[in-house]
Amino acid sequence: MISNGVKTRVKIKKPKTRVFIDGANIFYTQKDLGWTIDWEKVIDFLNKSWEVLGIKYYTGIRAGDDKMRRYLKYLDVIGVIPVTKPLKKIKTKKGTIFKSNFDVEMTTDILLERKGLDEIILFTGDSDFHSLVKKLKDFGKKVVVFSSRKMIAWELKLSVSEYIFLEDLKQKIIRNKNLRPKAE
Repeated sequence: MISNGVKTRVKIKKPKTRVFIDGANIFYTQKDLGWTIDWEKVIDFLNKSWEVLGIKYYTGIRAGDDKMRRYLKYLDVIGVIPVTKPLKKIKTKKGTIFKSNFDVEMTTDILLERKGLDEIILFTGDSDFHSLVKKLKDFGKKVVVFSSRKMIAWELKLSVSEYIFLEDLKQKIIRNKNLRPKAE
């Protein structure tokens, strides 16, 4: 910008946001995509466009799962707050499945933490968040969802302010298979 012959830089204010990651949904999204997300690269990507005030990763933990505990420690080291609870063991006709449902916890946290934010970022494709998105928009919040083309529910896709497909970011956020995340 030039004013009275003097060049000045215009600093564009980034929207303030918090990021909420539906760990189970993103786990299955990664399986479907066939590649793994590097959360450090995601953080770098997000920081280019948003002022990220916090990131939470919601997931269930099976008793004695040391691999998951190391992963959560790694997330904590890079600045992602793990939110956990024990997985439920559910017996079905086809066998035993493990499940943790964080929709209520995520919704509660998002509604409680929305003040002072311009936008909310969700990493999920779950249609259960459709109602939350509508309420956030009623509060004047922009909601951005990161998901894959196949895993995003149509209700969510139609209700959010913006959706970004992980496939389109692959080269920017893929984890190098030769480098293992290290927890300190």
